[in-house]
Amino acid sequence: MAAPKKGRGSSGGQGRPGRALALILIAMVALTGGMFLSGHTTPRLGIDLAGGTSITLKAKSQPGKPDAINETNMNTAVSIIERRVNGLGVSEAEVQTQGASNIIVNIPKGTNSKQAREQVGTTAQLYFRPVLTVTGGQPTPEGSASPSASGSGKPSATPSAKASDPETASDPKTTPSASATTQGRAVTDALKQDATPTPSASTSGGSDAPAATETPDVATAALEKKFTALDCTDKKARAAAGDGVKPTDPTVACSSEGDAKYLLGPAEVSGTDVDDAKAQFDQQRGIWLVSMEFTDKGSKKFQTITKKLSAQQSPQNQFAISLDGEVVSAPQVNETLSGSAEISGSFTQQSAEDLANVLSYGALPLSFSEDTVTTVTAALGGEQLEAGLIAGAIGLALVVIYLVAYYRGLAFIALLSLLVSGILTYTIMALLGPAIGFALNLPAVCGAIVAIGITADSFIVYFERIRDEIREGRTLRPAVERAWPRARRTILVSDFVSFLAAAVLFLVTVGKVQGFAFTLGLTTLLDVVVVFLFTKPVMTLMARTKFFASGNPWSGLDPTRLGAKPPLRRSRRVNARTDHPKEA
Repeated sequence: MAAPKKGRGSSGGQGRPGRALALILIAMVALTGGMFLSGHTTPRLGIDLAGGTSITLKAKSQPGKPDAINETNMNTAVSIIERRVNGLGVSEAEVQTQGASNIIVNIPKGTNSKQAREQVGTTAQLYFRPVLTVTGGQPTPEGSASPSASGSGKPSATPSAKASDPETASDPKTTPSASATTQGRAVTDALKQDATPTPSASTSGGSDAPAATETPDVATAALEKKFTALDCTDKKARAAAGDGVKPTDPTVACSSEGDAKYLLGPAEVSGTDVDDAKAQFDQQRGIWLVSMEFTDKGSKKFQTITKKLSAQQSPQNQFAISLDGEVVSAPQVNETLSGSAEISGSFTQQSAEDLANVLSYGALPLSFSEDTVTTVTAALGGEQLEAGLIAGAIGLALVVIYLVAYYRGLAFIALLSLLVSGILTYTIMALLGPAIGFALNLPAVCGAIVAIGITADSFIVYFERIRDEIREGRTLRPAVERAWPRARRTILVSDFVSFLAAAVLFLVTVGKVQGFAFTLGLTTLLDVVVVFLFTKPVMTLMARTKFFASGNPWSGLDPTRLGAKPPLRRSRRVNARTDHPKEA
């Protein structure tokens, strides 16, 4: 009776190995074609191979917050910086803490690396503060006239509920006090006028502390002195103008160009109240602007402050948009607004996108200074890569020599499988660069070299199972199919352990070690694909050829050389017939 046909399909594709080979061939052609069509014919390289910039940021102590530099704030800063850099499209950027107060940022060489460097340490503390008074940017000597404040050239903001309203966006134009003495009186009068708290003052800047209901004389005198002496034309003085000031306190600030200085009231709306920010090009006005959408809570605060300011006279009807202590815009408010705001004016596309990026991902919880900036060249990494590739080539050569010497003809199948695995690995790595930002670094190269041994091990397991079947006296074709289920289980268990180790390593580590884990996990998965869809079908086809089926001494499957036992045969018993016994 004929054997059942379903056993042929369940034995690993003995009857139709061409289907599996066609499938993997289609995958190879598709991946290779996609690689060339996308224009990314080489894998993207990491900072150690391509070069780049390494920045060390040092957290600065904040007045009144001795415990601000802690593990929670440092980890938050790392997360925000990483999102900012990735938002610019920079791949393989590494952001991690070093010690208690340092953050290391490694930015690979690329188109956006310069922009990323400018943003990594930007605090992005955004506040909307009412303008109490405004003068020219230079300090005012006693008895001399102060320069007039001109808003020309500075960005202006157009806050609106739904759309921009140009009439509400005028630059501050005020007549400053004639001398330092009158400037001081103007400061005092402005502070007294602003002493009455607004309904939103208790929640200004994200702080629960209420705004002061009156300004002590000492604090007022100190603020007067600081305001009159402030020189906004000095970049360092401009950057340090608002250092150590709480959001709930009045402060002095300079315009981002240094041509005006402001006395500002307590913050009414903070950057945490901004839900989203985008860079947009206004077709009607032909300018770049940054549009901001407020949260529900922020919208109510914005409505409250614009209602108050719209009832004031200039310059008290202006609010200043202060970013990291500098006023980027100070528009007038003529009506109550809510919902959204736009910062517009002298932005370029890049500056608008940079500002929108830092606002979208939030403000850093700490202030940082650049401790060191190091340019990393690719020379050292190139030397290490060359050494690693030489080591990998030596290891591959030793594997090939061993396969040829021990398995002879079977080595041809193993080498073809290694070639297919190499093609799949290379094309996938090249495509993953633009797809998910994967960059090949030195540890990733090590992971690929280690994978050679894992892949070769799978072939050896299968070949040894086949040779064991031949030793038991079976011919090649049955031996190939009977060996496959046992070898398959061993290969799957081995690859599962390797993949599990790679996954755990990827999850619990950071930086370059993740590159090693990712590559190891990828090549382990590809090993399963290659063994199932290429090695096994090719072995099935080779078993049908005379060279392998006849047990040629150079095939690696010579029964005599393997010490095969005689074929197993069942003994037949001849039962004596009792119905017709023979007579003696």
